[in-house]
Amino acid sequence: NKKERAPQETPRETWLRTVGLGAGLVLAAFLLWSSLGTEDGVTEVLAHRGEVLAGRFIEVPCSEDYDGHRRFEGCTPRKCGRGVTDIVITREEAQRIRSIAEKGFSLGGSDGGASILDLHSGALSVGKHFVNLYRYFGDKIQNIFSEEDFQLYRGVRQKVQLTIAKAFGISVSSLYLTKPTFFSRMNSSEARTAHDEYWHAHVDKVTYGSFDYTSLLYLSDYLEDFGGGRFVFMEEGANKTVEPRAGRVSFFTSGSENLHRVEKVHWGTRYAITIAFTCNPDHSIEDPAFT
Repeated sequence: NKKERAPQETPRETWLRTVGLGAGLVLAAFLLWSSLGTEDGVTEVLAHRGEVLAGRFIEVPCSEDYDGHRRFEGCTPRKCGRGVTDIVITREEAQRIRSIAEKGFSLGGSDGGASILDLHSGALSVGKHFVNLYRYFGDKIQNIFSEEDFQLYRGVRQKVQLTIAKAFGISVSSLYLTKPTFFSRMNSSEARTAHDEYWHAHVDKVTYGSFDYTSLLYLSDYLEDFGGGRFVFMEEGANKTVEPRAGRVSFFTSGSENLHRVEKVHWGTRYAITIAFTCNPDHSIEDPAFT
């Protein structure tokens, strides 16, 4: 009896099998990419990391959130919206501002994924708590920060304030810096306290009644310094995302028309600074001073 042999594939059958396997892998990769690209329902990118935007502004209807607060004619939002620009703060300025944050965070930092540094109030995340860095570290602060650091900080704040005033057609003198204005450092560490859970959707005007206009200056690059961590404006059926880029300024009116959240950071470290403005001078704060 002859030994049975498995039938040999013809060249055409081999080619068809290879093409079929390749098509299957491409389809699987596409489905994976689609699922990642639509995380949290994000269907539109408002600002890509690779773009350099002179200015992009989208007007949206104002919410009723401002009606429950004292109105300041010529400042309280009647024109609402959101904008992004990459030409107000240079990447070199962003790097210098980030170095201020890094020096401050070198004194502490959260045990969880989100650390806060507020140069105005002195609040600094340390472990699971906050300390006042000016009181806690005393004279050591003089060796951490410099007068040049605080001058740069004030200059950046002024540029952002002017950008917001121009975008919304209001007088720059009617805007006041308000609290909390702070640096944030986010990473993929597991949350240890509620303060580490930065990814929940919220409305700034509801969370902080003094806020009328919110801005964020990004100090690191999406997909180069960190993964995840995109800023998401939440809208029914069509969330819109801003991909952080060092030097990029994102700004918006603070009411429910701009419900938003930040995606969880999956790897790396995301740095930014939130700079908030109010129309009510009673809620204003001064720039931090080096003393």
